[in-house]
Amino acid sequence: MHMPKKGLRAFGIAESYAGRTRSNLAGVVMRKDLRVDGFAFGSVTVGAMDATDTILKMVRDLRRRDINVILLSGCVIAWFNVIDPGRVARETGIPVICVTYEESDGLLEDITRHFPDDAARISAYRQLGERTAVRLHTGLTCFIRSWGLAQDDAARFCDDFTCEGKIPEPLRVARLCARNLPGAAGTDDDTF
Repeated sequence: MHMPKKGLRAFGIAESYAGRTRSNLAGVVMRKDLRVDGFAFGSVTVGAMDATDTILKMVRDLRRRDINVILLSGCVIAWFNVIDPGRVARETGIPVICVTYEESDGLLEDITRHFPDDAARISAYRQLGERTAVRLHTGLTCFIRSWGLAQDDAARFCDDFTCEGKIPEPLRVARLCARNLPGAAGTDDDTF
């Protein structure tokens, strides 16, 4: 991947709760010059394990071959719905970077407390591996995991797509979209 290229495109995916049983996903295709170039939407079940399939469907629904990286706002969404970024990278052929924004000890203790007999969910979380802290040009730090892309390239990609703060622009815009979908927290409609 040629990082300086202006036409480099990221597909950023973020979520917003849409009630007790569903959570909305919004995906934004954005070029490196910060032009928005497409959208895709999905919905996952709160507390289930369907996030990976939904993300794969969102990528397929775009019907695009020009996306260079998929950015995920977190690998665990919708009340412990664990995404398998390695599977997303393998099945799409597109590298995946998972971005989080706070230092933490992780979610293993919470997952095992809420889902003590769910070996698949616990294993999926453990397979995510450790996060790497990335100091951005803004002076702030985000935390990343990457699949199909060297950690240094993933860090540079996130830095290049961050204008201010610590959230890369495709994820910031996707989060805004997800929050404004029908049924999202803060809206009046509880359907999607």
